[in-house]
Amino acid sequence: MRHIVSVLVENKFGVLARIATLFAARGFNINSLSVNETNDPTISQMTIVVKGDASILEQVTKQLNKLVDVIKVINFKDKGYIERELVLIKINTPRSLREEIIKLVGLFNARIIDMSLDYITIEITAEEDKINTFIKMMLPYGIKDICSTGIIALNKEHANKTK
Repeated sequence: MRHIVSVLVENKFGVLARIATLFAARGFNINSLSVNETNDPTISQMTIVVKGDASILEQVTKQLNKLVDVIKVINFKDKGYIERELVLIKINTPRSLREEIIKLVGLFNARIIDMSLDYITIEITAEEDKINTFIKMMLPYGIKDICSTGIIALNKEHANKTK
């Protein structure tokens, strides 16, 4: 099972390394990680995706809360949330297939952001399932390159609201 955890941390040197070390030392694998400064420049938000059962999530949360630089840990498991991921995909595009590829791009609400005689670069922003489906649809055309931001998420309720 996939778990999305948001961690608010002090925006200090070495915090990311300490969190990564915590995960590695306990044998937890980070499937996706996104880090950004919040509207408060002294605080950063880490969105971490971990796969495992409920006990894995419980251990991750407990261990994160023990770290000095961690301000708050938010588990999106039982809460309404919005998630997105940005992916750039470079596709081989012989002239005979361009129209077909462009139609698929439109069906997925993706965008063509660069084009040459040999390839099209596509940007898609969506939830993980939609992106995975889009990638599967593009595989037969020949993916030359792919790059992803990792998953980010926010509660549907006010971000500063606590339980």
